[in-house]
Amino acid sequence: MIFWITLPVFFFWMYLCNNGNPVWLATLGAMFLIYYHLTDWRMATLGSVSGILAGWILFRLFGTDAGGIAPTQVPAHLVVLGFSWYMGLMLGISSSNLRREQLSYTLGTMGIMAHELRTPLATMSLIGDAVRNEAPVCGPESGARLEKLSGRLHSLVRNMNHQIDMQISNARLMRLPHQKERISAADLVRDAVADYPFRSTRERDCVVVQIHSDFRFEGSRALFSQVVDNLMKNALRSLAAATTASQPGDLLIEVGAHNGRGRIAITDRGIGMDEELQDRIFQPFFSTNRGTGHGLGLAFCQRVVQSVHGSIRVKSTPLKGAIFTLELPLVT
Repeated sequence: MIFWITLPVFFFWMYLCNNGNPVWLATLGAMFLIYYHLTDWRMATLGSVSGILAGWILFRLFGTDAGGIAPTQVPAHLVVLGFSWYMGLMLGISSSNLRREQLSYTLGTMGIMAHELRTPLATMSLIGDAVRNEAPVCGPESGARLEKLSGRLHSLVRNMNHQIDMQISNARLMRLPHQKERISAADLVRDAVADYPFRSTRERDCVVVQIHSDFRFEGSRALFSQVVDNLMKNALRSLAAATTASQPGDLLIEVGAHNGRGRIAITDRGIGMDEELQDRIFQPFFSTNRGTGHGLGLAFCQRVVQSVHGSIRVKSTPLKGAIFTLELPLVT
């Protein structure tokens, strides 16, 4: 934000105050290239136009009494500045396209890898069935152990398949489906909690759902189920990293409406995060979990919510937890 506000205003104002001398002309041209390199080309274009206008107004109000730019120099200066601006614009657009292609390629590769994991998981599921079938002929004590082992194996396969579904959905970050349906927020949250593969009874018991008032919105139920799943997973991971054992209510999911907008709030009492992390967590491939996180979950959530003209924000304090709030347009 500091670069976006100050760079074009300051440099254009100084260019005018120094009568457009060659040093400031070259500096202003270099500023365009740096500006488009540092920011998105759309923001840079808007900032350049508004900054040049603001710099001209400041010069008219507080500028020096110098003679200004000589009329004979104006065409040459316009050519130099126009060329610099055009090259900066092309640099910004090409960089944006390159980043988009790299992101699309990486997401596609992740989706393929996640899908290929289903084959060994299917084999594991068959092994679990075979172990369960052998349990009755191995005696009561051994049979009970085999039944328990088979149950754990099937639970692991279900958990892994759920994680694969999440990764495949996250890998569709750049190509979300456009189908929409009317969704009950209360039903969405209840079903997401009921279907989530909790690792233990204690983990399940720490989740509390409060429906203050139900509301309906338009969107893809499958995608928004994935959004709730991602936010729950992050909250449970934060609780697991806390020093205290989880208690009922440590993960609170609230559904209600406020100021004409539907609201889903997911609150945890985990480790939280500082303001610097809050500014970056929605960026693709940025993750606070360096061990297993890929940094796509929250970027996916933001893209899904924004696709229906909603918003998602976070409020957090280190060591005190975090609140993720989804605000969605209502439908009647």
